[in-house]
This record gives sequence, structure tokens and C-alpha cells, in this order.
Amino acid sequence: MRIGPYEFESNLFLSPLAGYTNLPFRLVVREIGGLDWTTTDLVNARSLLERNPRGLQLIRTCPAEKLLAVQLFGAVPEEMRDAALFVESLGIASVDINMGCPVKKVVGIGSGSAMMTELAKTAALVRGMVEAVKIPVTAKMRLGWDDQNITAPDLARVLEDAGVAAIFVHGRTRAQGFSGTVNLAGIRAVVQAVKRIPVIGNGDVTTPEAAKHMLDETGCAGVSIGRGAFYNPWIFTHTRQYLQTGALQPDPGYRELAHVMRRHLDLMIEVFGEDHGCRLFRKPASWYAKRFGPAKEFKKGVTQFRTRAEFEALLASYEKWRAPFCDERGELLAKFRPAPMVATFMLDPDDPTVLQRQAIPVPKGPVETW
Repeated sequence: MRIGPYEFESNLFLSPLAGYTNLPFRLVVREIGGLDWTTTDLVNARSLLERNPRGLQLIRTCPAEKLLAVQLFGAVPEEMRDAALFVESLGIASVDINMGCPVKKVVGIGSGSAMMTELAKTAALVRGMVEAVKIPVTAKMRLGWDDQNITAPDLARVLEDAGVAAIFVHGRTRAQGFSGTVNLAGIRAVVQAVKRIPVIGNGDVTTPEAAKHMLDETGCAGVSIGRGAFYNPWIFTHTRQYLQTGALQPDPGYRELAHVMRRHLDLMIEVFGEDHGCRLFRKPASWYAKRFGPAKEFKKGVTQFRTRAEFEALLASYEKWRAPFCDERGELLAKFRPAPMVATFMLDPDDPTVLQRQAIPVPKGPVETW
């Protein structure tokens, strides 16, 4: 896989997920494996120029993140250009431009999905950024504003001419939000619209099989995973092995889940401090619990812990409560095991290029209205 001057092994990418793809989570999925390139939460270009503490926190990184893109949103060309220069000065590998966010406060300033409606204006903004920095500039878009305005192929051609190094495309329109189905034919049209740069597909990839299906049906160079990674941080290493060998890896057991969960919490505390880090970790912890099987006792306490010690006490209490559901090895009895993730996808029998979505939850928080 190559983006600009960077060549790397994995063609799997972590998509920005507002409020969740912070430094601790990005480090967790990197440590599990299968992933080389990550992207920050979207950050307002102006907030970086003003050195806003929240904006600077969003782009915080460390040496372990060798290939990191900062995703900027904004509609003022000079601000986007200067923010890109600031990002470059920090030694960050790439700048990504958000052209897909459907949230009203982003679209209302002419940013996010609104950039897909004014191709000439968007091209001028992008060209200014590309000419100002030496690091690659990429773009993340949707298929268009709505079904009557599918502009992604035309925009992709314009952006390639403007000098972007790669395009990430979510297979839905702005009007869809996260509802309905992912249009793989729409992603394929974007792939066919460009000549030289890679197109990375995105949308509803929560299993290795879904990633392979997207690659096969669209011809995209890679797959970017957001909510699927939050639900299952092992998806990158499992998908990479599946693409290489055709073999599906077993889901992690409770001990592995608990080990990674502790590591995630430790990183949250290291980055945000114990009190704030623990409060922020309550939502990710509840998502880990979706893979526990019976988890009533854990869910009762996960919204209240405030310290690392309280979290350990919660786990100890939960493991004692959980014991009757397990065999002598501590593994869940078959009847209590959660359904495998492969069950969340099926192919639309009327159109093999469409993935039919059965149940993919959206995390509570900044993205719940997307």
C-alpha cells in the first residue's frame, strides 16, 4: 500500500470516529496488530491556529504512531492551509480533509459533506493545501449529498487533479447518515473515476468477510473501518490474516478481552489523568462488554467507577458473578456465548453489490446523530 511517499504493508485503515478514536484507542488497535495507518478525530482547523487546548488534545500523538493523519474540517482556504502547515511542523505524516461529516454544525459552515456540493470551490481550497505542504493530503468523502446528487466520482477526479494522494469514500450519502445500506457500486464508481491514486472504501465493515467483499466488489485499494473497530479492536489483525490465508481467526476469549480492556484503561489514565480518563472509558468499557456474553453485573457498575482500583474491583465482582456461566476452564458454556460477528452481515439477494445491514449500533455521543 502506498500513500504519497509512504509505503506500508497493511491496506486496512482506522477511520475517525468522533469522540472515540483518540490516542489511547489508536494505540490499542495498533498493538493488537494488522494496522499501519490511523487518523485522528476530526478537528476544527481554526482551533489549531488558535492553539485551543481541546483541538491540540485531539491531535496528540506519540512516537508509536509512525503513520498518523490529522483530519481537518473547515471551509476557509487560508485557515485550512495554515492548519495543514501547523500539522506538518509537528512531524505528522499526513493531513486528511473531512468532506463527509453530515453533522449540522459542520455542514452549516460549508465544511464536511457541504464540500461535495461545490466542486470548484473545494478544488481551490485543496490545491492551496497541497501546494503549501510537503506531506500528502488526502480526502474523506461520502457518495454525495443525497441520491439525486451523487457527486463523489466527479469530486474524486477534481481532487486527483488538485494533487490529493488518496481518497477515502464512505458508501452512503449525507442524507442517509448511518441508515440504509452501503452502496458498493457507488464506491466502485469512485475507484473507476481516478487514474493514479488509491481509493479506500468505508462503511459497515464489521467482519473480515465484509472487508473482502468490499475489496472484491469495488476494486478499492484498501478498507477503512470505524465503528467495526470500536466494536471489535481485533478486526484489523483478523481481517489481514483472512485476506492472506482465507482462514478466520476465533474471537478473543474473556481473558484476552479483559487484558486489552485493562491496557486501554491504563492508556486513558496516562493521557487524560485518572478521574477524566476513567469517566471517558465508561463508554468503551460498555462496548467491550458486548462481547462478554452474560454481563448484567458488569453493566450495573461500568457507569460509575472513577478510579483504576474501582475498575479492578468491578471486574473481580463480575468474574465471580460470571462463574456459573462458565466451564472448568473459565470459558463460557456454549449456550451463553454471544453470536459470532459474521451474523451481522448478509448479502442483499437482489443485488450482490450491496451489503444488507442487520444490526450495527452507533456509539452514543458526538456521532449518534450522524
